[in-house]
Amino acid sequence: MFSLLAATALLGGCATVETRPVAAINAANPLIAQAAHLARNNASLSGAARTENEQQIERLLSQLDNAALAREADAVPVGDPLYNYLGRQLMQRGLPLPRPFDQTSNWSFSGAGQRPPAESDGYRPPVKLAVLLPLTGALATASAPVRDGLLAGYYGESRRRPEIVFYDTSGTAGGTLAAYDKAAAAGNDFVIGPLGRDEVSALFGKTALPVPVLALNRGNVAPPSGNVSFSLTPEDEGIAAADYLLERKVVRVLAIGGADEGQRRAIAALKERLAARGAQVTDTVGEGTADLAPFVAKEGGVDAVFLATKGSAARTLIPKLALVGLADKPRVATSQLLSGTGKPEQDRVLDGIAFPSESWTSGGVRGLPPAVGAAATLPTARGPGARLFAFGYDAWLLSAYLERLATRSDAFVSGATGVLRIDGFGTVLRTPAWSTFSSGVAVPLADASRR
Repeated sequence: MFSLLAATALLGGCATVETRPVAAINAANPLIAQAAHLARNNASLSGAARTENEQQIERLLSQLDNAALAREADAVPVGDPLYNYLGRQLMQRGLPLPRPFDQTSNWSFSGAGQRPPAESDGYRPPVKLAVLLPLTGALATASAPVRDGLLAGYYGESRRRPEIVFYDTSGTAGGTLAAYDKAAAAGNDFVIGPLGRDEVSALFGKTALPVPVLALNRGNVAPPSGNVSFSLTPEDEGIAAADYLLERKVVRVLAIGGADEGQRRAIAALKERLAARGAQVTDTVGEGTADLAPFVAKEGGVDAVFLATKGSAARTLIPKLALVGLADKPRVATSQLLSGTGKPEQDRVLDGIAFPSESWTSGGVRGLPPAVGAAATLPTARGPGARLFAFGYDAWLLSAYLERLATRSDAFVSGATGVLRIDGFGTVLRTPAWSTFSSGVAVPLADASRR
């Protein structure tokens, strides 16, 4: 455990929009009318039906251009369930919200201990903070860097800090529910965790959560109103890659992936996001495919390539891409591209491939020492653990600035994993930093979008 510089000036405002009178939904727009109908019915659905309904809403709204999307969001009455969907679309496109999300009234920030007022920058941490992590069991190794990153942020803050208590979930649903009940009974006014997907699903499936939760994964149950989900899932990387490509007007993408579950999930998320915005994955092929020419020769061709592979596999794919004329097309990968790299003479072939990365490891963040320095003194901040360390640090930031994020339309946190915002469904939206290889060395990508 060590002390770090205080995290200050983390929050700022985005661009504002002109204030206009609130009006009824423009029923003349059939896309809005249909989306509004689906949004009103969504609360009565569950499981796969609810997921499909929400995807249909997104597909409808994605057909609106930026001006129409902003206009319709401004016109939706306060309390209309469509607004949160419109607002999420605005955030995904890097556009400002006309007002905060409509979940504001369901947030609770005082708790049993009655938090003191917020600082001028929005800093208002809990009074008593419970952290639910698997300190024993199969997930204990993964939780160690999360714990240390959180403590780095906690001890690096010089202002008022909450009392903090760690509860062991043992990585099980039963252990999580017991740990939460114990934390609630002990008077904690906020909970960070749990970490495992099954744990999050079990906790969010409870009939009542008297103490608000910042879960550290995305389960199969949506966050109950007033609670938040923060994750570093493969789906998030697929979505980030799709948005990166859409900003560059890409329409047809060839996806190449490995066999593991995370790689498949990233490609599935990429495919879904592209389809919602009028683009497509033309084919999904395995990383061992010998000849890519048949996939490139199809009518319409290929505008870009998405690689859900490790660096070692990507090195063998790049010459194949060059042979079929894709060397000069945009090439985007998941963060797994870093796996199996580290020798510049071998990694030069990866030059020019963009991949999502953490702000801390790619360029540094205020409040944390450089990643190289932290890795030299703290084992949990090294190698793959660095990403989870940054994740834990951001969990602390979110707990301290949650009120500002939930109640202001222009608020964000510049965290260690990227720029963080919260949508109206309790999901943390992360805009990652972007990196690339140059002369075989991973470096920040200067011209990447940083909305």
